[in-house]
Amino acid sequence: MRLITANTDFLIGRQSYPGFPILLWDDMRSCREVNQFYRYYLLRGAIGSSKSWASTGRALYDYFSFLQAHELIWNDVAAGAARSFIAAYRDYCFKVAGLARSTVRSRLLYVCEFYAFAHRQSWIAELPFGYEGRTRRGHGGFLRHVQAGDSMQVRDVMPRLHKPAPKFLTQFEVQALLATAANPHHRTLVRLALGTGMRKAELATFPRAYVFDPDLAGRPGRNIRVRLDPRDGHGIKTKGDKARDIYIERALMKEMNHYAVLVRGFRASLTSHRHEPLLLNQSGEPFSADGKSIDRIVRLIGERAGLQVWTHLLRHTYATHTLIALQRHRGSNRIEPLVFVQRQLGHASIQTTMIYLHLVTELADEAVLTYDAELDEEAQVG
Repeated sequence: MRLITANTDFLIGRQSYPGFPILLWDDMRSCREVNQFYRYYLLRGAIGSSKSWASTGRALYDYFSFLQAHELIWNDVAAGAARSFIAAYRDYCFKVAGLARSTVRSRLLYVCEFYAFAHRQSWIAELPFGYEGRTRRGHGGFLRHVQAGDSMQVRDVMPRLHKPAPKFLTQFEVQALLATAANPHHRTLVRLALGTGMRKAELATFPRAYVFDPDLAGRPGRNIRVRLDPRDGHGIKTKGDKARDIYIERALMKEMNHYAVLVRGFRASLTSHRHEPLLLNQSGEPFSADGKSIDRIVRLIGERAGLQVWTHLLRHTYATHTLIALQRHRGSNRIEPLVFVQRQLGHASIQTTMIYLHLVTELADEAVLTYDAELDEEAQVG
């Protein structure tokens, strides 16, 4: 059995879908049920982005390859046989393939969705899995009074959710990373990521128009509010195209303005086109809007500093240190720390932001509570 990508565009009405995954048996016969599921699930179902097609195709391909290798029939659901198939595949992914828990959960999600679709189409008489109640525990510490565990219904073949604590850079590692980023373009990228916690797509599309000298603009205060609005015509890409306000530390805004006025211009002159993003690549062109090329740059800087770093790690670093600093100084301001970090990161639910809470008590010492000040000092030295 093999998974191929269509060489010609797949058409639904007037819409073209290049690269549509197709699952074939070794004799090149189409796996009719799976491919019908693709057409529904990818084009009309829960997944609207073509970026998810490849992972869906790989998940179903891998599961059916597992069944074929063990001479199992996918629709043999009598007496719960398929449930044991899925459980066996789950164990294979963990114990033999050594896949990460998040990868296994993702694959089983698509497998279970396929069986649910097959049941609705009457291809199978019953679902090959049941449901069980599982309790999601809240985090301890700050706001624990609003974090009672709640129960949810989960497919019983799914592995239990285990989210490791978010990794982040210590203050010493932050300094080492900034010291290694000698290239002014790369340094500005790292500073912007560490100072705002923006996602890599937001970093890649952060507009030059958002940058100014706060002194000349008559903007008082230590922090400058900036509106990230995908509809303002400057091209910022936020998750879900939702606008939000973020706060940029005054010293960082001044540093970015210095970069924009005195450094960025050379790269901008390499092309005849006027580009909106602040950050440009070595050819004077914008980075890809998904930020993947930015991720590569961050990893290379980290390697030179002897660290394993990726762009989202800088987001975790910002969130962790900012939450700790705000928690420590709660008495001197009216900011609700968790809510501030939630809004700054653009989390739709505060539950997502709560993953950083348990780090507060573990890391609350003087070495990590001076995050902004240390960043400013490091920037000035550079």
